[in-house]
Amino acid sequence: MAERAAEPILEVRDLVKHYPLTRGVLFQKRTGAVRAVDGVSFELAAGETLGIVGESGCGKSTVARTLVHLERPTAGRIRYRGEDITRLSGRALKAVRRNIQMVFQDPYTSLNPRMTVGDIVGEPYEIHPEAAPKGDRRRRVRELLEVVGLDPDYAGRYPHQFSGGQRQRIGIARGLALRPEIIVADEPVSALDVSVQAQVVNLMERLQAEFGLAYLFIAHDLSVVRHISDRVAVMYLGRLAETGTDTEIYEHPTHPYTRALLSAVPRPDPAAGARRARIPLAGEVPSPAHPPSGCRFRTRCWKARERCAREVPELAVPEAYRASGGPAAHPSACHFAAEPDEPDELYGTGEAGRGA
Repeated sequence: MAERAAEPILEVRDLVKHYPLTRGVLFQKRTGAVRAVDGVSFELAAGETLGIVGESGCGKSTVARTLVHLERPTAGRIRYRGEDITRLSGRALKAVRRNIQMVFQDPYTSLNPRMTVGDIVGEPYEIHPEAAPKGDRRRRVRELLEVVGLDPDYAGRYPHQFSGGQRQRIGIARGLALRPEIIVADEPVSALDVSVQAQVVNLMERLQAEFGLAYLFIAHDLSVVRHISDRVAVMYLGRLAETGTDTEIYEHPTHPYTRALLSAVPRPDPAAGARRARIPLAGEVPSPAHPPSGCRFRTRCWKARERCAREVPELAVPEAYRASGGPAAHPSACHFAAEPDEPDELYGTGEAGRGA
């Protein structure tokens, strides 16, 4: 993991993505919107890894797709090296995309089955011919395959001839072809076996050190995110619930949702596992088309009070910890943000476990 640079290369401010809900066939009438992302802000420095975690449907993948302009944001700003790229199109957008590439979640559907591996990895050079002379592309492709741990002679094979881990390596090689500064990795290991996950994560860490890459790493597995990330952002129902370094989030969480997520992480120590109890969250995740008023987590939170229904909590350092400057002094979007009273409460054995 890299030391964070002073100036961010990517800044996201109040990012919003709503999908309209309509009724009717010939004459469609808008009846509402799915608020997939609703005011997300963060920064990414050169060589840094920012991990984003949260339940399915919280908006993680939508954030990723808006950053590479696969989805147009409804509102907000995305700045790359100080330039607002939110509304770019045509050649200007094409130039920016060269520096922000994406690795997709499913290695089985993200590769064209009718193209050879060499054509897949070399396709970015067809779109950006200035990146490599035409006579040099075959050599570049072979080098990229070697960089990600594949035999360069595999360039003539097709995707169906590879395992899931090998396919994801091919996807990473394609993402590296244009030497980008930022790679958005949308759950790149979730479809892989555990042993293969470790190989791919270790590969990504090695490539980050070798090429100076910055990662936006999205995953469900909190242990994987901690292993690779410098900072972590926890998302819930389209908004950020808590952000901080890996130590702050995993050892000093202050948001109830973060504590509930951590209580569900399997622990390899049988004795520790026997002592702890999960923090069960009541009910289902609310619909993003009709999110709760105030704090969006309040309908499942054991700390919820009347204030939570009236006021939207600001993502800020809790007042109780602002003067301390300790690891609990990191942004948390909760009116009653607090560390667990005891270390074991983090895993559901304290008041939180009983009240959930």
